[in-house]
Amino acid sequence: MKILNEFKEFAMKSNVIDLAVGIIIGAAFGKIVSSVVNDVIMPPIGLLVGGIDFKDIAFNMKDAIVDPATGKVLKAAVTLKIGNFIQSVVDFTIVAFAIFMLIRGINRFGSKKDEAPAPPAGPTKEEELLTEIRDLLKK
Repeated sequence: MKILNEFKEFAMKSNVIDLAVGIIIGAAFGKIVSSVVNDVIMPPIGLLVGGIDFKDIAFNMKDAIVDPATGKVLKAAVTLKIGNFIQSVVDFTIVAFAIFMLIRGINRFGSKKDEAPAPPAGPTKEEELLTEIRDLLKK
């Protein structure tokens, strides 16, 4: 029972819940970015470079082994899928830039709150007089 209570306390802490929400939103954001890259950015780039679909860019290192009698693939081909890698790099760049902009905005917003407080004012005349009286009494 004690372990369950400790786990409940841990799971209900706000930072754990915030982390879970962040992961869920991040996954959804990743899908949006993948769609933007795959469906919006890469087709025009492919068109500009000669109608290439980047997903199709692959280098065949070893051909597939096919059974001549049945036509069944015994071993799949070994390929380097460079196009998928290029799209992943573009995905990462967009996500990294979006996170950079978000953190930059948070830092700008947060820096106004964390400005250095004004230096404390000097002692008032009353405090100066009390200090003088104290010093005189010590003598």
